[in-house]
Amino acid sequence: MTAEPRISGDDILDAALAEARETGWEAMRLAPVARRLGVGLRAVQRHFREKDELIDARLDRADRAMLAVMDTPGFADLPSVTRLHRLLMAWFEDLQCDRSVVQGMLAHKMEFGHIHVQFPLLLRVSRTVQWWREAADRSGVHLERALEETALTTLFLSTVVRWLRDRDPTLAPTRRFLQQGLERLRAVRHALPPVPGLARPAGVAPRLAPPGPVRDDPGEEAG
Repeated sequence: MTAEPRISGDDILDAALAEARETGWEAMRLAPVARRLGVGLRAVQRHFREKDELIDARLDRADRAMLAVMDTPGFADLPSVTRLHRLLMAWFEDLQCDRSVVQGMLAHKMEFGHIHVQFPLLLRVSRTVQWWREAADRSGVHLERALEETALTTLFLSTVVRWLRDRDPTLAPTRRFLQQGLERLRAVRHALPPVPGLARPAGVAPRLAPPGPVRDDPGEEAG
């Protein structure tokens, strides 16, 4: 008896994405995915307990692409808003080749009445936003951190909607939308009065620069 080929989670994800590009996400089934790989369903089940876990795997892959931007020379010296912009655009760029499939994934997650999958999606969004903040080296604490997370989550979700409607292969409209959103958040942050009783830890300075255009000049003072 011929042994089944050894496959990884990435192999299964790639095969599932290829299948979904042909059938659409909703119609995609795991049995044809297994046949593409020349294995039985048990080999797939060892990596993914259900089809929905493939959605998390695809978003995890985009998260890794976002975090890889941190290895770009000079990234740490960029202004905070520029770091946030580059990181999230790397996330969208990684998903771009699978945009129609991702659209189907998200539509499935948001289908009316599917609370059991909608709640995990909210947690999944929170995870990506947390990695986004970490990679941008955001240092807010307490109420400042909570407010920033809420603002960035709102901007993240609205940018996802804009990306799903963006037909430009360069994603220029999405880039502009995100940049404008980050600039608005920066302006609002600097317009707010200090919150009493929430002093920053010693040595921690504000990470947001004064309002102004987002620039990609590594020599610009970090925000």
